[in-house]
Parts: sequence; structure tokens; C-alpha cells
Amino acid sequence: MEVENNIILALDVLNMDDAIGIVEKVSDYINTIKIGYPLVLSEGLESIAFIKENFNCKIIADFKVADIPETNEKIANLTFETGADALIVHGFVGEDSVKACMDSARIYRKQIFLLTEMSHPGASMFIRKHTEEIAEMGVKLGINKYVGPSTKLDRLEKIRNIIGKKSFLISPGVGVQGGDPKETLKFADALIVGRSIYLAHDPEEAVKDIINRIKF
Repeated sequence: MEVENNIILALDVLNMDDAIGIVEKVSDYINTIKIGYPLVLSEGLESIAFIKENFNCKIIADFKVADIPETNEKIANLTFETGADALIVHGFVGEDSVKACMDSARIYRKQIFLLTEMSHPGASMFIRKHTEEIAEMGVKLGINKYVGPSTKLDRLEKIRNIIGKKSFLISPGVGVQGGDPKETLKFADALIVGRSIYLAHDPEEAVKDIINRIKF
């Protein structure tokens, strides 16, 4: 997956008018958008298809799928049918649940990202204890796309060491949560940036500022 300027926009807004307005301002710099529950629960799964078709971009559905295999399969099928290019899946639910999403992705010729550890402080309570095992499980299953936190660079480095240089690693937490874009890209292939862009007075300038911080 080629991510323009190494930036993925996390479009966590609550209505299509805001979503469209933001994407219009940054579409010259960003070709990959992460859409999660806020927009989809407000506007429906059709929001994924609308953004993808009208802005010719790639969509990562951030549903952090974490259920039994049968339910995971249904969620994945519906997500891919609506046009999403990839789906983020939790690893802590175990191999069988992850494989259900992998099987769906294979049928629809789509991709999954395995979530190893989250970027917020609370992730240290439970998920962090098993991050490395989750990454190892992903490697065993043949997964080559992962999510890891920019707010914990030591953890991100460990994840990279486990999954290897050929795997594609994307990282949330840059900006408002404190993650540094340039430091993060020492280990990750792309940044996930949300509030620093969509809450900015000028989203276009916010994106350009991140690009400059990466390059200089």
C-alpha cells in the first residue's frame, strides 16, 4: 500500500458535510483515509463508498474488529462489500478470530491490518502485556500489515523488529497525543493523523506542516 507523503488521515468526524470539507482541503496531499465508527455510525457504511468514489482514495476501515470468528466474518464481509480497501483487526481476540477476517479479505481481494498495541495510556493496562505475542502471531499467520503506537517509540521499535522490514506498519498518535512524526517514521511506514488535521483552522496548512516536519 503506497501512502502519499506517509500520512493517513483519520477522518473521525460526525457528519458528511464536515468530512467532505476536510477531504477537499487535503486531497492534494493525502491518498489514504482511515474511517472509523464516528462517521459510519453517524452516516452509515455508505460514507465509506462515498468518500472513496468521490475522492479516488484508499480507505482503511478502522473498526478494530474484536469478536468471535463468525461475527468477525460478517463484519469483514460487510466492510469490504461497501468498498473499504483494508480493515483494522484486533489481535488480542486470538488466531481464529483474526483468521476469519483474513479469509474474508482473501475472498474480496482486500487487506487487513493487525492491531498490536494502541496509542492511548490505558493500552498499557492489558494489551501491552501481549503486544509482542500478537505481533508474533501475525507473522505466523502470514500477515504483512500492522498498526503500532507512535506515542511509545520503544514499543514501536519492538513491533518492527518482530514483523520485519518488509511488513507495512502504520502508526497512530502523532500530533495531539504527542507522537513525533519524524521519529515515528524511523520505525513506521506511515503516520495516522486525525485531530491535528481535522480540528485545525486550516487543514491544508496542518498537513503541509507535518510534511515539512518529516522532510526537514
